[in-house]
Amino acid sequence: MPSLWDYPDFDAHEGVHLFSDTGSGLRAIVAIHSTALGPAAGGTRFWRYADGDQALVDALRLSRGMSYKNAMAGLPLGGGKGVVLAPEDGLKSPALLAAFGRAIDSLGGRYVTAEDVGMNDADMVAIRGQTRHVAGLPVAAEAAGGDPGPMTSLGVFLGIRAAVRRALGRDDLAGVHVAIQGVGSVGGGLAQLLAAAGARLTLADVDADRAAALAAALGGAAVAAGDILRVEADVLSPCALGAVLNERSIPAIAAPIVAGAANNQLATPEDAARLHARNILYAPDYVINAGGIINVGMEYLGHGDRAEVEARVGQIPGRLEQVWAESAATGLPAATVADRIAQRLIGRGD
Repeated sequence: MPSLWDYPDFDAHEGVHLFSDTGSGLRAIVAIHSTALGPAAGGTRFWRYADGDQALVDALRLSRGMSYKNAMAGLPLGGGKGVVLAPEDGLKSPALLAAFGRAIDSLGGRYVTAEDVGMNDADMVAIRGQTRHVAGLPVAAEAAGGDPGPMTSLGVFLGIRAAVRRALGRDDLAGVHVAIQGVGSVGGGLAQLLAAAGARLTLADVDADRAAALAAALGGAAVAAGDILRVEADVLSPCALGAVLNERSIPAIAAPIVAGAANNQLATPEDAARLHARNILYAPDYVINAGGIINVGMEYLGHGDRAEVEARVGQIPGRLEQVWAESAATGLPAATVADRIAQRLIGRGD
């Protein structure tokens, strides 16, 4: 097993913190990639991992992605991520959440958490009992903050509209066929926005009944989770877990656009080149899915209200256009261009 510094995804992290608490059964990782722009902000994922090594790699990749996401979103925040290894019973006990809150507090404000996969706003309230370095708390209707899912969905919707305009020359989404992988909080919200705009939908989820029910409600179709990447569509929108775009899946993609909410969609850096070689317009995930962190980041910073959040989310298409324009001018994959821009913003680029 390689040392931590030799992991391909280590990427000069400022800190990687492992926490355990015997009484509650907590096992958690907080990875802090960069605090160059401010405290490292990023949600906490509660997940059953095959082993600790898999959890560590996930934390490293996700925290680096948050550095890039926050920088590209123009937020005065660095990048970090929390990973809580779900116990065998899959339960988030009050004691476990309290222990994780104390772990966050021990970092002295260098890391700010919020909800991610497997976590919700009620969990953030529980963690808030132990530390003030948390966002994504329930808020008043017009305030910044709360559940980040709807703002993530909105940003991806706006990004898809920009991608369709660029790749297909369409100014509207009426009749545009979008295949969505994963219809949980974010993917489901995206599906509703797309349906309201007249898009034609094909949905898939590991919970086949959930996909089928939403498809029926929105007038779309549902397919098996293993088939969604091969659906002939105008847009493929990965909205589940990461690493779905890889050496095996990319040759089978039957859509000219890939634009979705999932983090770390590319399994390896080489997969950016594979998409580019196929002339697939790719929306780098941490650019298009920044709506959620804009929402909870502004909540934590105490800046603005919901209208300001929506205005900032509305800038996502412009950032994507910047990436795509530079990609077209240089011949570099869009993901590579986005990485270089983000690295410059956090002081690690050329």
